Amino acid sequence: MFQHFDLRDGGTLDYDPTFYALPDAGELFTRLRAETPWRQERSRLGPFPRLTAWYADAGLTYSYSGVTHIGLEWTATLAQIRRDVERAAGVTFNSLLLNLYRDGSDSIGYHADDEPELGVNPIIASLSFGTARPFHLKHKKTREKQTFALAHGSLLLMGGTCQHHWLHGVPKMKLPVGERINLTFRRIFA
Repeated sequence: MFQHFDLRDGGTLDYDPTFYALPDAGELFTRLRAETPWRQERSRLGPFPRLTAWYADAGLTYSYSGVTHIGLEWTATLAQIRRDVERAAGVTFNSLLLNLYRDGSDSIGYHADDEPELGVNPIIASLSFGTARPFHLKHKKTREKQTFALAHGSLLLMGGTCQHHWLHGVPKMKLPVGERINLTFRRIFA
């Protein structure tokens, strides 16, 4: 069941901490960890501090941070997860970015998923498996901050004007932590 949060300037968050039951979440984590061809991407600033993979419908590409992704074909596991997320979100998605945070030194800095190919006010569905990590949101102008711990098997929908007015990220951690896999579903308009 989703918890709804209204953000400043028209952003919305809908969070279901138990989207997948723990046994299902554990099985999906194991399958995604083993089945995904993880890559260490590099930008002009050096290697990303996490591993990634990108899946999409045929013919789609996605570029960010100086890297252009050509979509891999959906696996049976990812196709089922996609259907589950689409049903819950009431939105169809045609692409998926996976991030593997191997330990606390892996991270993603503050950013917005506001590339032109995502359209106006995109809905981004973020599904988390593994160790809960702090997920930070920061308003672009006021610098107001919000923090969530995204639970194992949880689904977060970022909507409204969220990507226009808010940045989000997963910081490094000094304490030892286990692995986390995050799936972010998007709709690309070609």
